[in-house]
Amino acid sequence: QVQLVESGGGSVQAGGSLRLSCVASGYTYCTHIMAWYRQAPGIGKEREFVASIDMGGGTIYADSVKGRFTIDQDNVKTTVYLQMNSLKPEDTAMYYCNIDIEKILGHCDGGTYWGQGTQVTVGS
Repeated sequence: QVQLVESGGGSVQAGGSLRLSCVASGYTYCTHIMAWYRQAPGIGKEREFVASIDMGGGTIYADSVKGRFTIDQDNVKTTVYLQMNSLKPEDTAMYYCNIDIEKILGHCDGGTYWGQGTQVTVGS
């Protein structure tokens, strides 16, 4: 069973930094992409993409975090990090780790999985 466990959230003042971690387990070495999403508080707020990284180290960022956030992963590709610098109040959200596993017949079941989330609060 695939599991994702996030950590590193907290409360900081604007301009501060946080580093989120997500440890993935329960799957064999399958091709995958790991990503961070966030959902701001309030009615009607949808979960939005923040950043992703593939197994080759290729990264994609939302325009709102480019130049401030950096996504990276460990050498065995089971832990992904999100370094968040120059935080703004509008970065306040629940941050979710996501993994999208490629299905390979006889080897990898494939699928998309989510962590439980870690709260980030940025004061003005």
